[in-house]
Amino acid sequence: MSLIRILIADDQTLMRDGLKTIFDLEDDMEVVGVAENGKQAYGMVGELHPDIVLMDIRMPIVNGVESTMMIKKDYPETVVVMLTTFDDEEYIVKALSYGASGYLLKDIQGNKLIQAVRDAVTGNMLMPSNIAIKLAARACHMPQETSHDFQSGKQEFSERELEIVKLMVDGCSNREIATKLFISEGTAKNYISVIYSKIGVSDRSKAVALLRDYV
Repeated sequence: MSLIRILIADDQTLMRDGLKTIFDLEDDMEVVGVAENGKQAYGMVGELHPDIVLMDIRMPIVNGVESTMMIKKDYPETVVVMLTTFDDEEYIVKALSYGASGYLLKDIQGNKLIQAVRDAVTGNMLMPSNIAIKLAARACHMPQETSHDFQSGKQEFSERELEIVKLMVDGCSNREIATKLFISEGTAKNYISVIYSKIGVSDRSKAVALLRDYV
């Protein structure tokens, strides 16, 4: 059985050590490194090639959002999950738009965090319901200029988002998308909320019209 290789990035020593202890107790997980800022995390991804990075947001030198952007640009196969005490929607949208596979708050229970890591490495998006609601609300109020950025070719989607985009264009419902990609319907909805936020629309038909040209 191959181990899930985990990199922990957090500027608090106690948090890094605590998370390492939790994961090292699991038979299918291995913490391959710990970083205390986003710059160090980026360098360690290139050196250690972890399956997943648990990324704090507010760190010195390079914060977690910027580090996520750098990691997903150069190592797109690496899963990044934001783990933080802050549920600020600006951070949420930026992290997800750069390719983060989810966003978890640090008050999550240990057993749920462990399962969340397992889910993330199999392609599921992780997002608490209150954060999904914020993201959807933001998509509803984004200015039209966002769609111009999309049409100008500035927008990028993750590999999983592209799969969902294609199925949306093919006319699949959320349930059909979930079935075809072996994910839950809730996870499919979360991905679609992110896609909406990226292209600046909140209506399915408008989204499909824009995405059809992209696909």
